[in-house]
Amino acid sequence: MDACTDVRRHDVAEEQAAEQGTEPGAVAEQGDADGTGEAGQRPAKPRKNGVAPQVSDELAENMKQGWADTERHDLKPVPQAEHTARRRAALSARFPGERLVVPAGRLKTRSNDTEYPFRAAVEYAYLTGDQTENGVLVLEPSGEGHDATLYLLPRSDRENGEFWLSGQGELWVGRRNSLTEAARLYGLPVEDIRTVPDLLRGASGPVRVVRGHDTVVEEALRDKVTAERDEEFREFLSEMRLVKDDFEIAELTRACDSTARGFEDVVRALDRAQATSERYIEGTFFLRARVEGNDVGYGTIAAAGPHATTLHWVRNDGPVRPGDLLLLDAGVETTELYTADVTRTLPVSGRFTELQRRIYDAVYEAQEAGIAAVRPGAKYRDFHTAAQRVLTEKLVEWGLIDGPVERVLELGLQRRWTLHGTGHMLGMDVHDCAAARRETYVDGTLEPGMCLTVEPGLYFQADDLTVPEEYRGIGVRIEDDILVTEDGNVNLSAALPRRADDVERWMAELRG
Repeated sequence: MDACTDVRRHDVAEEQAAEQGTEPGAVAEQGDADGTGEAGQRPAKPRKNGVAPQVSDELAENMKQGWADTERHDLKPVPQAEHTARRRAALSARFPGERLVVPAGRLKTRSNDTEYPFRAAVEYAYLTGDQTENGVLVLEPSGEGHDATLYLLPRSDRENGEFWLSGQGELWVGRRNSLTEAARLYGLPVEDIRTVPDLLRGASGPVRVVRGHDTVVEEALRDKVTAERDEEFREFLSEMRLVKDDFEIAELTRACDSTARGFEDVVRALDRAQATSERYIEGTFFLRARVEGNDVGYGTIAAAGPHATTLHWVRNDGPVRPGDLLLLDAGVETTELYTADVTRTLPVSGRFTELQRRIYDAVYEAQEAGIAAVRPGAKYRDFHTAAQRVLTEKLVEWGLIDGPVERVLELGLQRRWTLHGTGHMLGMDVHDCAAARRETYVDGTLEPGMCLTVEPGLYFQADDLTVPEEYRGIGVRIEDDILVTEDGNVNLSAALPRRADDVERWMAELRG
């Protein structure tokens, strides 16, 4: 990365600092009218070891001039605009007469002056379609409903030098939408984010805010909100996403299709992975995610050999050996932030051993039972119960645990090897709708439009002395993304084979 240009000649910097309340050498950024970092971007800070010449008055004046008007007048609303409007209407109906505040979040520091790639808060993106850092959606009570306004950072101002002197200026990180452009894209009135702190501090009447994304917004509302009321707000926003609309289902389908292609990429690269490590597998899948989507939806689990018994193995630094199994749990996140979540357990050599196949077939049978239990009107817990029963029957049949099966299930003894629940809701978060109330989620009833994973597994730890030695270090999970329909379900990730014979045949075809 390039080092930022040193800002202004010293005497000019001192004059500017006196006017704007910044330290000499710093430029007040476009996102902050007074240089304090209160809204919009963080304030610029001088580079201690910058090597570029200081900026002369002549250069500063030159940089203000000769720029073309790049305003875009042919923009059309984003595809989800009609859906976001309907979602905001539902939110308005639930909280009449209350001011509702939903922040996008802020850049998070990775190290020193570098940041993690920004991903907008799910609630904000769900209600606006926007993915811009520092944005804030405010629903103001008005008559029978609310007036929604989106607050964003305007284009960089050529007059104050922020666009080229600040590390977050447009010549450094890219052009921003103008407020007029953003209004066209998102179908909302758009105002300057720099007005938000004063607006919120002056708010009267009941207010709710989505917490955990923007400390500046929360500080401005500190004396106006309560944790209990904000938790109710968060719960409702989670429960709104339990049933997906047509746009969301299309995005989840797209995510699963891209994910299937990513798994195919990995199989083709297995020989090279054996020469390197699990990271080659992680990197191979990541390429597909970035080419066809926004990113991976979560940290890829590329767990070979005994690492497959660690549920969230994301270090991915181990060897990939012939004869071992590779448990690959990965998902592409689309550009609209919907993610797949798929797992396949693959024989690195292309063929299962007899014991690997026995364990794999048991997990497959459990998944089949779980998927069959996914239908409208069924209890959410039914698919978990069905899968756990099959796995428990197998463990008793193999002599790994004493029956009867009902006793084992009652005491939960099978969980030594099954470890986790059999699935979760899926959407813009890989573990979607996590703030929903239990009675609407795990203790609730399945409805058409819900999308969830079914992912049973068996995990025999390498140091588990309660099982025969040949079982130790084997982990198997099979996971698919299941959409509840009016008359049953659809497997959105069915493009990837699941039966052991089909997996072996598929791998052989891909590897030539």
